[in-house]
Amino acid sequence: MKVILDSRQIERIVEDLAARIVSDVPAGSDIATIGVRSRGEVLAQRLSSRLAEKLGKDVPCGTLDITLYRDDLNSPQGAGQPQVRTTEIGFDIDGKVIILVDDVLHTGRSTRAAMDALIDLGRPMAVKLAVLVDRLGRELPIQADYAGYMCDAAADKLVQVRFVEPDGKDEVVIE
Repeated sequence: MKVILDSRQIERIVEDLAARIVSDVPAGSDIATIGVRSRGEVLAQRLSSRLAEKLGKDVPCGTLDITLYRDDLNSPQGAGQPQVRTTEIGFDIDGKVIILVDDVLHTGRSTRAAMDALIDLGRPMAVKLAVLVDRLGRELPIQADYAGYMCDAAADKLVQVRFVEPDGKDEVVIE
């Protein structure tokens, strides 16, 4: 196991992502964050707080469960029944700039599933993707609008994000 980001580095990345989003999104835009379960939701909450501070207004935050949108749901190699959890978005996404947040962008398949799930909920003005870690190995033509750390981990390695809220500490490791 190799630690590639510690808690201080993660904190700086969240601050940088928020600053880049604020500078990129047109002034006066109605903005919200939506995190992909489960680590994306923690990152979205942190990002939403930072954006609210920088913009001086509330930035709603929601959580999106993509289980039923995954393209490997009925795969014969699947490991049993998937655990479907709730999508919790307590605001209308129509006309908003949605910052879709995930912990790691790798193949692009989770992001594709998230966009499908999101579009089923409404019609945002724009969807921008923010990720903590962007690693090589894309299988779909998807890229992050805002990426915190570029990672070139070997294909057989796992990039694992841990946050203090569910895991007890902030770090990103390669296993």
